Amino acid sequence: MTWLEQFPTLGDERLSSLRQTVDAGFLGFARDYGEALELMFKPLKQFLIGVEHLLSVTPWFVVLLGVLLVTIYATRSWKYTFWAVAAFIFIGAFGMWDNTMKTLAMILAATIITILIGFPLGILLSRSNRLEKVFNPVMDVMQTLPSFVYLIPVVMLLGIGRVPGLIAVIIYALPPMIRLTNLGLRMVPKELNETADSFGASTWQKIFQVQLPVALPTIMAGLNQTIMLALAMVVIAAMIGVPGLGQPVLRAINNQYFTLGILNGSAIVILAMLFDRVTQMYGKRLQKHLGAGDE
Repeated sequence: MTWLEQFPTLGDERLSSLRQTVDAGFLGFARDYGEALELMFKPLKQFLIGVEHLLSVTPWFVVLLGVLLVTIYATRSWKYTFWAVAAFIFIGAFGMWDNTMKTLAMILAATIITILIGFPLGILLSRSNRLEKVFNPVMDVMQTLPSFVYLIPVVMLLGIGRVPGLIAVIIYALPPMIRLTNLGLRMVPKELNETADSFGASTWQKIFQVQLPVALPTIMAGLNQTIMLALAMVVIAAMIGVPGLGQPVLRAINNQYFTLGILNGSAIVILAMLFDRVTQMYGKRLQKHLGAGDE
């Protein structure tokens, strides 16, 4: 009656053999094609190092000026701008400036690449129901798979360091950009498309002059989610040697350094809140602008 009490399995020997076979095949692939993969992803490494170098050599007051200008342009609020600049002053005063710039470099690089991949894919999916049905299960897996799991195949193929971390961040943060670009374009009223057709607009004219302006607030919501996910993954990617605020947090956990963990964790929260507020308020501004234009 044991089979009634315990779920039947393949058996320890078969499961062990299966795991060994899969692991051996993956390791063999990594051994045979590891160098080719590293060469293929070399432009990513150069891009990330370039962004990181740019932020690290830029004087702190220039970075603060950039934060001020971007925040005031996006939010049109001096209150949010004051708190944004004050937050970066707090980060610098407590000795977290360098790590913050490294984290910002990773987020900026990952976000730019995610937009370059996700935006065109979202446009393609909005124009093909069949393609959408193919990609939806893939994106479901990408969004539900635990973030730690992304690190395993990437590290086995490329080792530890910046590039594996960047790839893991991009994969983790990509689905919202694709989904919300697709959703925003599909939500464009049919009347607008019919009007554009009646004026003889081409496909690309309809996309860039009619559909994208209307879908922009939804696309901005996707960008917001992408940045939030990238920031969350950057911290986890510290486990495989990605520099930035995640490494002091990891060190604090391992060694029970309470103050170190709280300070660097606070810097991460500050960045998340700033990115969230700026992108949200810019999206609302676009929505109001488009609403006023429609009237």
